[in-house]
Amino acid sequence: MNAAHVIGVGSPIVDRLALVEDAFLTGVDGDKGGMELVDTTSMEDLLGRVPVTPRVAPGGSAANTIFALARLRVPTLLLGKLGDDAEGRYYRSAFEQIGGNSSRLKTCVLGATARCLSLVTPDSQRTMRTDLGAAAGFAAGEVSVNDFRNCRHAHIEGYLLFNRDLTLSVLKAARAAGCTISLDLGSFEVVRVSADILPEILERYVDVVMSNEDEAAAFCGDRNPRTGLAALARHCELAIVKQGARGALIQANGTAMDVPALQVDGVKDTTGAGDFWAAGFLYGFLKGCEPWDCGHLGAVLGAQSVRYLGADLPETQWRSAADYFQHYLQEIQA
Repeated sequence: MNAAHVIGVGSPIVDRLALVEDAFLTGVDGDKGGMELVDTTSMEDLLGRVPVTPRVAPGGSAANTIFALARLRVPTLLLGKLGDDAEGRYYRSAFEQIGGNSSRLKTCVLGATARCLSLVTPDSQRTMRTDLGAAAGFAAGEVSVNDFRNCRHAHIEGYLLFNRDLTLSVLKAARAAGCTISLDLGSFEVVRVSADILPEILERYVDVVMSNEDEAAAFCGDRNPRTGLAALARHCELAIVKQGARGALIQANGTAMDVPALQVDGVKDTTGAGDFWAAGFLYGFLKGCEPWDCGHLGAVLGAQSVRYLGADLPETQWRSAADYFQHYLQEIQA
């Protein structure tokens, strides 16, 4: 890759991850396995009741992907809004320590940095409650083409679609700066809320659309993931349906293909697995790899992520992954 950066756009969030028993969730409003927004008071109440000290880590959907790319030695930037507080400073520092460029992150003087409590039960399912704080104050008027200068690619999280004006401002600025664009739909709620504008957004601005089975089903109204893939591909040249342990479906230039997942024993936590899959895919995409090879690299990184708690790997595993990616590229390009 040349010196141009990959920029992620979304909500920078400080994650708190805690292993809990299913019984704890009986005292948490909402469904197990979902993500719901909560206010600051509710977040403080939940944190006060968690029976263990949560692990703290930088998070956010697009941010997870960008952090992973930085670990793979790709020049990276993040665009979003942090609070002017200790957690915001921690977030910037964590990104910079792995080689990321935090200069495009904006600061909100009044709001606190966003937080997400991820409750991981023994079945490895995660139940998330999020207080968006400063991230919710990121406005369309704060985005300009200048935010995307020296960037080759912009990776945008679907949650941004809850704010349509902001999403359109980001897409237009990224395109005007000459970026290719990937959009990870993020959740079926996002797809439902944006159903009236999503097809046009995909057609006009997006080069790669990523979804999971639920999101694809919400888009097309059919639970068959191949139907969902075809529906997305009608609006975007390169479409993806991630299926977790059953691999991924990719359609590019009219050709659909299956990319198998890697077998994993001892799954610990699925937090960030889809985001890491996206990072592996984008690594290959930006290196000019064929879609199947991009998907394989996504599968490699996604499989690694579920072995550990949270959206991170031990340092030795990051080095091993970066070396594997480089060697894989050398082999397929030989």
